[in-house]
Amino acid sequence: MNRLLQLLAALVFAAFAAPALAVLNVFASVPEWGALAEELGGEQVKVYTATNALQDPHHIEARPSLIARARRADLVVATGAELEVGWLPLVLQQSGNARVQPGKVGYFEAAQYVRMLEKPARLDRADGDVHPGGNPHIQTDPRNITRVAAALAARLAELDPANAAVYQARHKAFLGRWTTAIANWERQAAALRGVPILVQHKAFTYLEDWLGLKQVAALEPKPGVEPTTAHLSEVLAKLQQQPVKMVLRAAYQSDRASQWIAERARINAVVLPFTVGGGEAAKDLFSLFEDTIQRLLKGAQ
Repeated sequence: MNRLLQLLAALVFAAFAAPALAVLNVFASVPEWGALAEELGGEQVKVYTATNALQDPHHIEARPSLIARARRADLVVATGAELEVGWLPLVLQQSGNARVQPGKVGYFEAAQYVRMLEKPARLDRADGDVHPGGNPHIQTDPRNITRVAAALAARLAELDPANAAVYQARHKAFLGRWTTAIANWERQAAALRGVPILVQHKAFTYLEDWLGLKQVAALEPKPGVEPTTAHLSEVLAKLQQQPVKMVLRAAYQSDRASQWIAERARINAVVLPFTVGGGEAAKDLFSLFEDTIQRLLKGAQ
């Protein structure tokens, strides 16, 4: 009996003395927010990312596996601005998880914390895939990551007050490294200011705003609409009057249109990782931007 009591006492002591395990299950809609949650949460979070860099985040199937993951989530981190409107609302609804529904503390939209660009003056589906809240591809400007990080660290602390000091410390450390990195990237990319470019899809609005790139035209006639040869020919004719250095596309996009225009206009076709995992070198948030800057500099030559 004494031995049994000793064993029970040891188990109780071990339970209280053991370090806390990952306490928050985070469901991230896209890789950039999954990576940021890991930076801020460390061992206190277990992150599941619903999509990868080679998938179009607009068009994802609300699979049962996603619903099951959302059902177990303590926090859903999404971009918002209707980026995930085609699938995430259904996933959340079907999950039956009251904690992570819009308006609850367990639901976080990054777009709420940044200055949105390209807000349409009118809403008409005839204009293509238009987002009423503005262009949702906010992650291509690292200054937006800074703003989202502060809000997300606060949300993690709100959900898990016992570890609030951990999130605060990790955010402070991340912010220090991130601020230094942004300054370095801006120095490296100074030569890109004013460089004229084409884009396949208007996915780089925030990148252009940050670095001062000058978008001359988009290959898509309307957002989300595949370009025809006739439209590409019109863009090609425009380049006679407004030459560009390169055409940009995201890693998840087909190269058909950008290669067509690049070969005929004799410009560089540049594939940007767009998010974490979009290239072999883009393994985390820091290397995402390092790789992006290097690809742009090479393409501008």
